[in-house]
Amino acid sequence: MTELLQTYWPAVVIALALGLVIAWYVFKASRRTRVTGTVKDVLDEGASPAERNKALIDSAPAAKQEPKPVTAAPPSGDDLTRIKGLGPKLAALLGELGVTSFAQVAAWDDGEIDRIDAQLGRFQGRIRRDDWVGQAKLLAAGDQSGFANKYGRLD
Repeated sequence: MTELLQTYWPAVVIALALGLVIAWYVFKASRRTRVTGTVKDVLDEGASPAERNKALIDSAPAAKQEPKPVTAAPPSGDDLTRIKGLGPKLAALLGELGVTSFAQVAAWDDGEIDRIDAQLGRFQGRIRRDDWVGQAKLLAAGDQSGFANKYGRLD
């Protein structure tokens, strides 16, 4: 093997150098930003930056969307956040869906659970996982000790 390298060392060095040049070119060429398209701007047409800014200022404002207030519980009904696993955001979402009392949650059957669960977005699966119906039955009945024994103390 050493005799082969001694005989062809100039070819090996040239091949390594050529490989390095090609690798450098490939990496360098991939970093270039290519501008494609013919989108014209006001400045391309000779307008000054001040005219462009004036056009932006004079344009109609974008539509604003008022954020919905998040409340812990709807004004009427029970404090649904007493159910373990149901926080203020979920209580507000349930309020929007018309669910405001423990009795409503306690009366849910599998079909109703599936219907409500499909509208909970990233909170899907919480109803069954945290047993909201069982908790709501105890809370609707006013059974604080039964609730504490099964689900823990109410905070």
